Amino acid sequence: MAGTTGSSEPAVVLFDGVCNLCSSTVNFIIDRDPRGRFRFGSLQSPEARPYLERCGLSSDYLEGIVLIEGGRCFTRSTAVLRIARRLAWPWWFGALLLVVPRPIRDLVYGWVAARRYRWFGHHDSCRLPTPELASRFLPRRTDSPHPRPVPAQR
Repeated sequence: MAGTTGSSEPAVVLFDGVCNLCSSTVNFIIDRDPRGRFRFGSLQSPEARPYLERCGLSSDYLEGIVLIEGGRCFTRSTAVLRIARRLAWPWWFGALLLVVPRPIRDLVYGWVAARRYRWFGHHDSCRLPTPELASRFLPRRTDSPHPRPVPAQR
């Protein structure tokens, strides 16, 4: 049984497109999301800018993952755990860590995020989806209508 959020609308995951850990995380999500509940976009892409703006984040935000779900924005550990909640068993079980106080979760998240390039490396350019996965990524135009998320919550 897959985890749910009560919404069938695809959630949007914005990630650091040059980070190897982040790209691997996107691959992990795609492999465990056969129903296509997520769309993806690089934080560095023009397609991400309207989402970042609507979330109250700067256009150069690279502090970590951003999840736009049900019109709301989530960052850092909360974003990761809410993503886990939408994945199939056993991964949705990880969402139980939401009971851990956010400052503690975000401390661990920040510690890993600050070292991600050193530990996992990075690319010189952002990931481009394969033709088979192109529909899972944000469209290449900025005039498409997007839900109006509320400011980011950690």
